[in-house]
Amino acid sequence: MKSITLLLLLGAITVRLAGADTIDPALQSKINSVIKDVQSWASDPVIVNAVKAHNAALPPDQAQLTQEKWKSLSLLDPTVRSFAKNSAAEFIKSKKGEFISEAFLSDAAGFKVAFLSKPSSWCHSGKPKHDDPMKGKIWQGEIERDDSTGIQQIQIAVPVLDGAKPIGSLTIGLSVTKLSK
Repeated sequence: MKSITLLLLLGAITVRLAGADTIDPALQSKINSVIKDVQSWASDPVIVNAVKAHNAALPPDQAQLTQEKWKSLSLLDPTVRSFAKNSAAEFIKSKKGEFISEAFLSDAAGFKVAFLSKPSSWCHSGKPKHDDPMKGKIWQGEIERDDSTGIQQIQIAVPVLDGAKPIGSLTIGLSVTKLSK
């Protein structure tokens, strides 16, 4: 009898913990609206052409990048700055609302093409935020504190499509605080 009571109690705690990070329906509705906007951004010719060009030929200064080398580069490094100054980055900046905490565009291999500010990883291949969009799916993460921005956020990612074929991913971090207002 004690074993059954203990199992029921542990089950109740597990259910409560699992539900602790559920997203309020009103917040989810706002996220869904942003996803529709981000899908339209990902289909813009500026974004599609930037990803296609990056997929066709990795620039020489990026060919030797690894996660370790990426982490060692300063924000002022010319390679890092080039990702925030190209036409795709300028397009993303033009769409940025106050609730967007980060944004990065990746090619088919998961390598960066453009971003608002330097993300913590050079490559997101092998992670659902890139792999799901590469399968043509929309991805939504859980509420978390982002390592690169320090902001409590939810990330979403959509495929960049060439026709119906996924060729890259566009990931956006949404500030939970600002989106909840």
